[in-house]
Amino acid sequence: MKPASRDTLPEADETLDPDDWNKLRAEGHRMLDDMFNHIAKVRERPVWRPIPAETRARFREELPREGADVADIYREFAEYIAPYTAGNVHPGFMGWVNGGGTAVGMLAEMLAAGLNTNVAGRDQMPIEVERQIVLWVRQMFGFPDTASGIFVTGTSMANLMGILVARSARIGPSVRQRGLMDRGAGLIAYTSVATHGCIAQAMDLAGFGTDALRRIPVDRCHRIDADALRAQVAVDRAAGLEPFLVIGSAGTVDIGAIDDLAALHGVCRDEKLWLHIDGAFGALGVLSPEIAPRLAGIESADSIAFDFHKWGQVPYDAGFLLVRDGEQHRRTFAAPVAYLRRETRGLAAGSPWPCDYGPDMSRGFRALKTWFTLKAYGTERLGAMIGRTCALARCLEAQIAAEPKLELLAPVQLNIVCFRYRADDADRVNAEIVALLHESGIAAPSTTMLDGRLAIRAAIVNHRTGMRDIEALVSAVLEFGARET
Repeated sequence: MKPASRDTLPEADETLDPDDWNKLRAEGHRMLDDMFNHIAKVRERPVWRPIPAETRARFREELPREGADVADIYREFAEYIAPYTAGNVHPGFMGWVNGGGTAVGMLAEMLAAGLNTNVAGRDQMPIEVERQIVLWVRQMFGFPDTASGIFVTGTSMANLMGILVARSARIGPSVRQRGLMDRGAGLIAYTSVATHGCIAQAMDLAGFGTDALRRIPVDRCHRIDADALRAQVAVDRAAGLEPFLVIGSAGTVDIGAIDDLAALHGVCRDEKLWLHIDGAFGALGVLSPEIAPRLAGIESADSIAFDFHKWGQVPYDAGFLLVRDGEQHRRTFAAPVAYLRRETRGLAAGSPWPCDYGPDMSRGFRALKTWFTLKAYGTERLGAMIGRTCALARCLEAQIAAEPKLELLAPVQLNIVCFRYRADDADRVNAEIVALLHESGIAAPSTTMLDGRLAIRAAIVNHRTGMRDIEALVSAVLEFGARET
């Protein structure tokens, strides 16, 4: 290949920027207005709609070699993509624990995309924004100034990272070179049988394997049995194993149960174990005066994983890991290399960098939409919204109790209601009811299994959900149930 000369170098205008900024600006304004309407008029659409076969087939085309006009691409998005999402923006979405997002967060996401900064490191204000969120999160949970925090994709990743920090704290720095060869084979972690499946996956990914995770029984409210936990720790110690970690839940996946976190702290203090809290959605209950007392003990945890994109209503994705011992957190992930050399001046200043606290070297500006959300609404309004979703769950519980054709399958503790239509072949009937609800576009609950019985699971997370949505869900369940029986 011949070396390039000045005459053969491309001109400066041969970039990916538009030839006509005004034309793109007009398209951008149209897109922004359309997305505002998408949110503002959400009730005019079904929660979810099946994807037509011909629409799905459009997305099996060959790799494009020539560019297309942005207006044509947007037209394809508006017609074939936007109408067929999961629907968690809709107030009738009650399946799985998904936040509804906000228009303010959407704008912040657009601004972050425009800046297009990699928030892994270097001396830049986006990192100061993330540090501001870390400071606020410390205040939320009563953690010391030495605590560290970092944005990640979601709580599944944050739980994995929390386990890795606990692993490093127990084994020491050698684990980063030798893995679990020295003493890792005997390390044992504990959680409840009601914990999210990502905990077992994290034990797998961290190298322990799922057999190293003890699943402790729960009480009738799905909270971990602290006495059974103590007993199992004693059994494992007597067998020559080394307990090192307890994972508590602040809002279990099935019914939203909160473990007795103060009791778990007592066990961990006595047994010298790391206490990690999976608070995917429930941890943000600290913002609600009604729920915060039930989270007593969370301030004593060694690490907490949670999502701003659930009860916090920040657009996806915005997971977070908070670690009490910030230096231990940094030692677990920091990997000094020459090409990431830190300086005291210039763009390479500002150490430590976020990449010292996690595995990602490419990181989006998740902190901006979280900062916008907290600034725009404040913790009092967000806390009131969280309390309101729980009040709606209690209203749904009351409607179920008043209807002989329905039965409650678990106590309502936060914002999740598990119930079903009474029928001889109840599992089949209720699975069909949920499918019909989805296809009708009226509501979108999910299903789960409780004590071997299939339940309709309504998770009320969206800030737009109101009583009319609860009533529509109950009415449709009764209608479809009667049709199926």
